Amino acid sequence: MVRVRFAPSPTGYLHVGGLRTAFYNWLLARREGGTFLLRIEDTDRTRLVEGAVEALLEALNWAGITPDEGAVVGGPLGPYVQSERLEIYREMASRLVESGHAYHCFCTPERLAEMREQQMARGESAMYDRHCRNLDPAERDRRLAAGEPHVIRMKIPDGRSLTVEDQIRGPVSFDSSLVDEQVLMKSDGFPTYHLAAVVDDHLMEITHVVRGEEWLSSTPKHLLLYEYFGWKPPVFAHVPLILNASGKKLSKRDGDVSVEAYREKGYLPEGLLNFLALLGWSPGDEREFFTPQELSGVFSLDRVRKSGAVFDFDKLLHINGLHMRAQSTSRLVELVLPFFDRAGWPRPESGYLAQVIEVMGERANLLTDYVEPIPYFYADPAEYEPATVKKRWKAASPELMEAWVARLEALEVFGHDALDEALRTLAESRGVGAGQLIHPTRLALTGVGNGPGLFEMMEVLGREVCLRRLRTALDRLPRP
Repeated sequence: MVRVRFAPSPTGYLHVGGLRTAFYNWLLARREGGTFLLRIEDTDRTRLVEGAVEALLEALNWAGITPDEGAVVGGPLGPYVQSERLEIYREMASRLVESGHAYHCFCTPERLAEMREQQMARGESAMYDRHCRNLDPAERDRRLAAGEPHVIRMKIPDGRSLTVEDQIRGPVSFDSSLVDEQVLMKSDGFPTYHLAAVVDDHLMEITHVVRGEEWLSSTPKHLLLYEYFGWKPPVFAHVPLILNASGKKLSKRDGDVSVEAYREKGYLPEGLLNFLALLGWSPGDEREFFTPQELSGVFSLDRVRKSGAVFDFDKLLHINGLHMRAQSTSRLVELVLPFFDRAGWPRPESGYLAQVIEVMGERANLLTDYVEPIPYFYADPAEYEPATVKKRWKAASPELMEAWVARLEALEVFGHDALDEALRTLAESRGVGAGQLIHPTRLALTGVGNGPGLFEMMEVLGREVCLRRLRTALDRLPRP
């Protein structure tokens, strides 16, 4: 049975790249009827951020990527938080030392810094020089007994070609002479990623390791650890980087990169996941709209591309808009209401908000599009856009608006069709184009020059609100 894992470090927010990795793992598990496991890798104590675990879990929960096993939900192979597994790592590191595949290193930070500086001055790669690899056992034991600070490093064999059969990239080979003798256990008693990940993936029976491309260069170390322990390695698949428009790795400088930022901007989880799935993966046809459930039926690693994928913000907005229009009005109402709280606005009545959502139609691509960009649905305009006043409020506008107010007061049915007919009849009777009534009416009702269909909007606002705003505009806007 396929068993995959997502193993974030609680060092801050969940990056959209991390969400994509989690989603690919989740999709693979769903496609194969397997298990998706969540593990928290918190062994780098210097980078821990308070509250990051809770934020990661909340982001995954919002996206609907729920683990079958692991942190929070539990399971038979826990604990699933690495800081709770320290004795396991220490035992495994000792086993490597005893088998001759690892050794104690007593080099101080000062010596290591000086070593790297000299290597770089000679134009060499900064790698450990194996100074402690062949220490006399008696000296080693003496220094250990004295409590001298040390780490445990893995030994890298000479003259080896280490090859990973990557499910996305095919065979990738590494010359062992270019592989650094990695620290496995730090002086603080915590393991590094390399030891902890390999040990946990084996003990948690992970069959497929699907992770970011940045870990590809570490894979030869991991293959050696599997070899040293006598374990069968999992299937590896390294997904491409997410890039900016310049072809560089996406960062904060390029725009929002945290999952929470997209949630706050009003993206739907389905829209964000759909977009992220297509960043590096192709369904093999021109389709671009998928629900998570549909993706779980068609996703496969063999259609993940090797090259990096450019994060197209316009494409994301487009795909999110498709998902917005696939939602029921009642679900959109439920999702939009909390955004009024964030804006500090009173919540509108649900039935009224449903009407606003219907009128907005394809103009809305984000949940927030139903709130702050259209304040005129919830309050009278406090001011009028100067450029629109100049363009749309003409010398004849006051007289036309007064006639329009009188017509609206007498209108029997205040519906969009009746409003449309009444305005055009009035315009024809005055010998003017309909636009000379439409544009100043929109300005008076909203304070701006564009928005959804005027007559549909007027029907939602209602007769009383429309008349009040038209009369206010007549008082406040210039007359000839």
